[in-house]
Amino acid sequence: MTPNWILLGAILGATFVLHAAFGAHWLEERVSAEQLEWWQTAAFHHGVHALAITGFGLLRLHREASDLPGWLLLAGVLIFSTTLYVMALGGPRWLGAVTPIGGSLLVLGWLGFAWTARRGEG
Repeated sequence: MTPNWILLGAILGATFVLHAAFGAHWLEERVSAEQLEWWQTAAFHHGVHALAITGFGLLRLHREASDLPGWLLLAGVLIFSTTLYVMALGGPRWLGAVTPIGGSLLVLGWLGFAWTARRGEG
C-alpha cells in the first residue's frame, strides 16, 4: 500500500503552524535565546519538509516510483525537528548529536526526490 504523501504533508503542514505559533506566542518569553533559536530552526525545517512531502506526493500521482524518498523525508523531518523541539523545551543536549542523522535523511530524501523527478524525463 502506497502512503498518501499529500495527506501526510498536509498533516505535517498543520502541525508546523501549531509549532510555529507555540514558539512565537508562548515559548518566546520562557526559554533562552539559544533554545528559541533551536525551536525556530526545527519549525522552519518542519514547514519546508511538509511542503516537500506534499510535492513528492504530487509527483507520485504522475510517476510510478519508489516511496523511499518520501519515507526518508518523513523520517528526516521527524528526527531533525523533534530532537530540536525537545532540546528547546529543556531536554538533554546530547540529542543534538542525533539531529544530524535527521539532516542526513533529509538530504537523501531530496536526492531521491530529484532522482524520481529526473527518471521521468524523455
